[in-house]
Amino acid sequence: MNGLIILLKVPGMTSHDATSAVRRLCGGVKAGHAGTLDPGAAGVLPVLLGKGTRLLPYLPEEKSYRAEMTLGIVTDTGDAAGDTVAVNETAVTAKQLAEAFAAHLGAIWQEPPMTSAVRIGGRRLYELARRGEEIDRPLRQVFIKEMHIRSAWPKNVDIFGMGARVLFDVTCSSGTYIRTLCADIGKALGCGAHMSFLLRTAAAGFRLEQAVTLEELSDAAEERRLHKYLIPLDGALQHYPQVRLNTAMAEDLRCGRPLYLKQPAAGAGLLRAYDMTGRFLALIKPGPEPDCWVTERYFGM
Repeated sequence: MNGLIILLKVPGMTSHDATSAVRRLCGGVKAGHAGTLDPGAAGVLPVLLGKGTRLLPYLPEEKSYRAEMTLGIVTDTGDAAGDTVAVNETAVTAKQLAEAFAAHLGAIWQEPPMTSAVRIGGRRLYELARRGEEIDRPLRQVFIKEMHIRSAWPKNVDIFGMGARVLFDVTCSSGTYIRTLCADIGKALGCGAHMSFLLRTAAAGFRLEQAVTLEELSDAAEERRLHKYLIPLDGALQHYPQVRLNTAMAEDLRCGRPLYLKQPAAGAGLLRAYDMTGRFLALIKPGPEPDCWVTERYFGM
């Protein structure tokens, strides 16, 4: 079994446990996932199967979320699972809220939370946090492409006080911590905040409506129709242009020999290469000579 299954992860499971559950349903095939989701979060978790595990470096990195931020309450983890460490007086107008969100668009710097899986000095931060340790973490630059406030509660008020909740959508680069984004916006507002809900709505080019639950996968496995949910390898690579190779070129590709193609224009990046029957073979990249292309990653049998 080679390809991807887009899982709808539920809260309460780690991404590792969710991937392991999919692996068992798929007969123990090699599996990995494209982007960790916190245990308390739900949403899109692309699970890579078989040769699909080779796709990870080539998947779109952009991710989208729907999140809720609670104003005036700060937790030690930045989310609702943590202990409350501060409760602050809060008086935020809709205009101030919009300005704070706008100020966090584009390239911003974030400090990874202690609960994250980032390694520093060979140790994962969450392992240190479990032992009660806290260390300095280098700032990381991320990119917030867009944010839209969907709603805020309570309704019909001029000033949002402590405990007010803000629901928003965000599209961002890989490696962005939404809990940190909420905390940073809260700091900018002068009241603090934490992330009280998180749903990933898109990852690796796949959206929430394409995701399937573990229960649906379990039923499909029993009825031997898992293929219904399996996305082929090239289904995850549609953001690259494609090229058809004749029989001789396909054989050259299989043997690792360079290809000479007139298309596409100079400066193009990776291409999806297919044989004349439409079978996906490889990703190819520009070689050292004009019109020369070489194998980036071979997926054919």
